[in-house]
Amino acid sequence: MTVAPGCLVTVCRDCCCGSTRKHPAVDHDAQLRRLRAALPAPHRVRVSACLDLCAQSNLVVVHPAPPARRAGARPVWFGLVLHDSVVDDITDWVRAGGPGVAPLPVALELSVVTPMLPTGG
Repeated sequence: MTVAPGCLVTVCRDCCCGSTRKHPAVDHDAQLRRLRAALPAPHRVRVSACLDLCAQSNLVVVHPAPPARRAGARPVWFGLVLHDSVVDDITDWVRAGGPGVAPLPVALELSVVTPMLPTGG
């Protein structure tokens, strides 16, 4: 039996994201545990160093599953992920298929942010 590939979820945890100095009311470790518990295989949750969008911390990026990526789906960036309800909305969407598979819930549209693009020179 073949298991369909899942989404990759990148959680920023560096200078601002995951910082109790910046967000003292958020249990950042619990947030990461919540994501990992809600998204077992075939999904993957990884931690990243700074994703350079500190004004929008905490950042979570949902990368489409490989078949959706090949069909043109792109990662979706979420900012200000500071409440369990947003984490729950993200995990529900990922379990439904995520980018390119499941429509983005209206509630999550409010959390979508645009990543900084590197400038060429």
